[in-house]
Amino acid sequence: MATMAQRRPLAAVTGASSGIGFELARQFAQHGYDLVVCAEDAGIHLAAQIFERDGARVQPVQVDLRRPEGVETFYETIKAQTTSLDAIALNAGVGVLGDFARETDLREELALIQLNVVSVVHLAKLVARDMVGRGQGRILITASVAGTMPTPKSAVYGASKAFDLSFAASLRHELKDTGVSVTALLPGPTDTEFFEREGGADTKAAEQAEKNDPADVAKDGFEALMAGKDRVYGATSMATKLQGMAARFTPESVKAAQHEKMSEHGSRSK
Repeated sequence: MATMAQRRPLAAVTGASSGIGFELARQFAQHGYDLVVCAEDAGIHLAAQIFERDGARVQPVQVDLRRPEGVETFYETIKAQTTSLDAIALNAGVGVLGDFARETDLREELALIQLNVVSVVHLAKLVARDMVGRGQGRILITASVAGTMPTPKSAVYGASKAFDLSFAASLRHELKDTGVSVTALLPGPTDTEFFEREGGADTKAAEQAEKNDPADVAKDGFEALMAGKDRVYGATSMATKLQGMAARFTPESVKAAQHEKMSEHGSRSK
């Protein structure tokens, strides 16, 4: 049985089989955390082996967080560990690209809301109560620069990330005197499978020259979480940071037009 001196802190990461979630889990593992990680695909088991090589004890869970029972299964796995949860990265998310009224599938958009919004609230409710009861904990919520502006052609995705951003800020304020911190991570376009998964591989946004490296985004997010910051534009790309800061002062109509040009099918140069 481990002594207190040997105790490793425990972190949980959703959407940890690839992309930013995978890199966030690696950050925790490389900084001495054990892990409970989840994703809906079988790749989470291969990812867990990599995290173990980074020195972590890992409990992988293949589960669909779009279903309430999936969230509960993941939470119960966290609770079953011998160590209390020190930090969680609520990172899992998907996008749907296309004209809302004429192109996209309602079922896909409702599933997006279940994952990007409902599961975040559900899991945050469960872990925040536990953390407040212990008087310590850290919560990272992956929002997006897209949550700071209108997002034509991905209207529901942008709205879901605006929710995540607002939710993180509100929760942070509510918990300010509890020992529990909440940090929002706002990536811009990142070199992951996101654009392919949302059907946007043929868009100008997908070919953006200065995409962010997911490892660097995760490093920024982890460091901000450890420092107790309210938000971070997780990026090596200066364009992303400037975009996020400029969004506060740019008219909504201008931001909407800019995003639409980037998200039009076929806008990627040949």
